[in-house]
Amino acid sequence: MAAEALASAGVAVELFDAMPSVGRKFLLAGKGGLNLTHSEAIEPFVARYSAASGRVAQWLGVFGPQALRDWARGLGVDTFVGSSGRVFPTDMKAAPLLRAWLHRLRTNGVRLHMRHRWIGWGESEPGAHALRFATPDGETVVQARAVVLALGGASWTRLGSDGAWVPRLAERGVAIAPLLPSNCGFDVARWSEHLRTRFAGAPLKNVALRCGAFAQRGEFVLTETGIEGSLVYAASATLRDAIAAHGSAVAEIDLLPERSAEFVLAEVARPRGARSMSTHLKSRLGLDGAKAALLHELLPRETFADPAALAAAIKALPITLVKARPIDEAISSAGGVRLDELDEHGMLTQRPGIFCAGEMLDWEAPTGGYLLTASFASGLIAGRGAVAHCAAFRPAP
Repeated sequence: MAAEALASAGVAVELFDAMPSVGRKFLLAGKGGLNLTHSEAIEPFVARYSAASGRVAQWLGVFGPQALRDWARGLGVDTFVGSSGRVFPTDMKAAPLLRAWLHRLRTNGVRLHMRHRWIGWGESEPGAHALRFATPDGETVVQARAVVLALGGASWTRLGSDGAWVPRLAERGVAIAPLLPSNCGFDVARWSEHLRTRFAGAPLKNVALRCGAFAQRGEFVLTETGIEGSLVYAASATLRDAIAAHGSAVAEIDLLPERSAEFVLAEVARPRGARSMSTHLKSRLGLDGAKAALLHELLPRETFADPAALAAAIKALPITLVKARPIDEAISSAGGVRLDELDEHGMLTQRPGIFCAGEMLDWEAPTGGYLLTASFASGLIAGRGAVAHCAAFRPAP
């Protein structure tokens, strides 16, 4: 997006990528359907960015969800709104969009340099920045009037975003918040062998999760070490920060969010005769499979003899989580260049001519199109900022 903004303004653009081809993480995002953005109203949309919502709102005011859909249409890719409100290309694929985009960039004069890994700074010429790159042909140094860094966070290292840029900016005095896993799974202290072997990979559908101020319905999956899935990802920032503050986090799971606590208690307390409690819960409340297994995993045996305690647990089953999964497994990462290091054009205030965009900035958002939308918008902002910076050095006609 930064390259497009620069090239469309007539600025010569050299785009460097450490990988053999561009857009690898973009293509991964399209695996199973490219969720470009979301159709919800802009106020709740912006709120998804929590602490960074003020700055991201400025980006989206320039290039928001509808602008992103219009941009895709300009590349010949129509979009549609799915049942969940998420927006996808009509063919559900990332590759056609990326191909059309790259063709337009090349047509506009953007030169792509693959297998060029940025390894630090060189001796700069007056009014320029020198970038050192490791290439298949050895090290090279590039001088540039303006530099846009879009280096990603630290998730999915094999696709290029490894966070290796952190010390290179830190040595230039740029304040950086630690990179942390976001949209990630979490571990418990220990599951029983029975749960690990019988229910790892089993989904818990139509449940609700509460932790602190977070409360949302959805679904998640049991893993060999804990829990993951869309509902857990949505709560990941809350859970991660609670673990950092207290050493652990308790996620309360409502196994029957569509049923009132009074209804659940009445059904649990019904006489069950000779039937086991497991059979009783299955017949009266439909609790079986992974939901029943989780109840038995987490509750003392005596709880099943106490209808009130059992009913309360069904509506608020506590799972104690002790750590987030490793950052390289996470869908995205939090932390990065602090937003107060940048001016409104995405330029480092202490390093004029150097702009930053995308996931390397200190913001995070849940899945659902929010990550891509803000990345697109921040790239456009940085690109336009670089255009203005370059124009300031052009001689007057």
